[in-house]
Amino acid sequence: MSTLGISPRRGEVWWVQLDPTKGSEIAKTRPCIVMTSDLVNARRRTVVVIPISSGPQPAPPLSIAINHEWVDGVAIIDQIRAAAKERFGNRMGLLSSAEMASVEDGIRQVLALDYRSTN
Repeated sequence: MSTLGISPRRGEVWWVQLDPTKGSEIAKTRPCIVMTSDLVNARRRTVVVIPISSGPQPAPPLSIAINHEWVDGVAIIDQIRAAAKERFGNRMGLLSSAEMASVEDGIRQVLALDYRSTN
């Protein structure tokens, strides 16, 4: 199957090649959580992902614990990014609804999505 023919689904974890990077962007091939909707993933050549790292300790909202037999680490929320489907490797598994809710809450806090301007 061509990588462009893949259609990752929201909440899945895939191996994604993040290099080349610049500055302090998270690098290497890492497990990443698919954040975009299934409809967007089916129609676009890029997918919004959050990388998972095995290094740091969970420190919400910046890093959220993700623990399964197939991946153990933390989702690095402030490293959210678009990745071309050509960067995708193998699918690892699917996060639980509770884990996705924690990741979504971290995104809302980091990006101040609940912010309301008083101007």
